[in-house]
Amino acid sequence: MHIHCTKLKAHRRLLEDDEQARPARPQRAKGRGVRVWYVEALSDARTTLADFCNILVLCLVSSLMTACAPPSQIPPYFETLERTPIERIPINTVLVHGQRIAYLDVGTGPPVILIHGFGGSMWQWEHQQHALSQHFRTLTLDLPGSGLSDKPDIEYLPDQMLDFCIGFMDALQIPHATLVGNSMGAGLAIGMTLTHPTRVDKLVLISGLPSQVMAKLTSRSFRQALESRAPSWLVSFGNWLFGGLVTDSVLKEIVHDHTLLTPAVIERTNQNRRRPGIIKPIMAVRNALPSWETDFAPHLSSITHPTMIIWGEHDRVFPLAVGEELHDRIRRSTFVRIPKAGHMPQWERPDLVNRSVIAYIQPSP
Repeated sequence: MHIHCTKLKAHRRLLEDDEQARPARPQRAKGRGVRVWYVEALSDARTTLADFCNILVLCLVSSLMTACAPPSQIPPYFETLERTPIERIPINTVLVHGQRIAYLDVGTGPPVILIHGFGGSMWQWEHQQHALSQHFRTLTLDLPGSGLSDKPDIEYLPDQMLDFCIGFMDALQIPHATLVGNSMGAGLAIGMTLTHPTRVDKLVLISGLPSQVMAKLTSRSFRQALESRAPSWLVSFGNWLFGGLVTDSVLKEIVHDHTLLTPAVIERTNQNRRRPGIIKPIMAVRNALPSWETDFAPHLSSITHPTMIIWGEHDRVFPLAVGEELHDRIRRSTFVRIPKAGHMPQWERPDLVNRSVIAYIQPSP
């Protein structure tokens, strides 16, 4: 109760300070003018609150399956929530353009790089580490601004993220690799294929990324968050004050099988949303979309690399028809439907996804 009251008092002080700093409205005459003034004031308040709630949802959406650690500390090993524990995997770091990038590197063979969605982390691929490393050198990075990697003060535009991907491969002396991306990570893999085709062997696109994102987006939470214009200070404050209240409902929009959302998963998500420095990179999602639509999405049909598209049949972010349309646009691509899965089928149904990925990437005898 004490904590709750303290937060409410802080919220009240913040609103009072904001009201004092706001320029005074011109006074209206009596009667109807007064009523109009109150309607306008109430509308402004509702708009600000709606913007705050919408972008807060985006913070929670993006933090799914991410573990927590202080920004200056990186745990020595990758800890998963696997029902059957696997061998401990060391977490490595490498400097790319002056920023510390955290990554996993397991297995030997042809290199495969796993790219999480924007604002996510390497933990979205926890169920791929053992299976894929039996056949490939499997590298899983936290992109800049995400997970355990540094969070530089940049715009996080597609070109900047592509530069980091190339820098990551150069730092580890990987001339070319198969790229496996989920959601916006799939968009980054597509961008790599279009701008650096010689660095990509094959593509695996999981639940993303289509053209005309906003038109095809069916997730109410994602849509409201991407359309919000709430300032970062309001998002940060709201994330601290109310973030835990909506975590469960947001995760249920991403994950089809709600029995997988155990208390441990919920707690891991809540821990990540409290990580310092996550707000600005997550909010940058909305600023990156125009560049995707103008510079990359129009060229999807020009992709000639071998491509497999994997989609959850119950994806509530981009429905199955969006994946089928992407399959039609990328010539000679392979399409795989994953039953009983939502927007992250590699996490919900790793058995089916791993089997499909391994069979597709492995070189023919």
